[in-house]
Amino acid sequence: MIMTEDTNSILRTIKQHFRLLMNGVVSSSMRDKGVDYHLNWGVSLPHLSEMAKEYGKNYPLALALWKENIRECKILATMIMPHEKMSRDIAEQWGGEIPSIELAEISSFYLFGYLSFASEIANEWIASDLPMKQICGFHIYSRLFAQGFIMQDQHFEPFLANTLVALKHQSLAIKHAAFSCLQRFAQQSVSNSNIVEKTCKNNHLELF
Repeated sequence: MIMTEDTNSILRTIKQHFRLLMNGVVSSSMRDKGVDYHLNWGVSLPHLSEMAKEYGKNYPLALALWKENIRECKILATMIMPHEKMSRDIAEQWGGEIPSIELAEISSFYLFGYLSFASEIANEWIASDLPMKQICGFHIYSRLFAQGFIMQDQHFEPFLANTLVALKHQSLAIKHAAFSCLQRFAQQSVSNSNIVEKTCKNNHLELF
């Protein structure tokens, strides 16, 4: 994508604004926890949400922001990307480039969970070899289940199988995402709850 002068100008303004809002304590704490960005200004999510409202949905600006290896730029990109304009290819690209658990959670709840093909990528991503993509997959499913999404019968077995594998993963973040997702699924109906209870019992896992 070639940025127009207007998009480039807005991007510069946004980055200058981030500098003014820098929270060194938060930024340092994130670095200590392994959150890896070229730049991290430590700007709060509520402030980023307000900025997203100010700029509105903006496809070229979202693409430009995502290209920046800056925490705040990537988060803002997920907030202003128009859901109906995001292609499957771009979703796959962004999903594969997520550098942190925080961004995996935010992108799933602000963006990926609203896409017309959300259930398709969730189904594929929970089996991904990329940890952040896998976390996204479970969070997307969690949002869908909370909104009343009904999983098709043919997806039950692979969903449960991939979730069980994730629950035994060494990564606590993957375990947590899978656990929350399975709970959301179980809460949908008595039938789902029975399926989960039986599956966990057969695999010597405690969910409830």
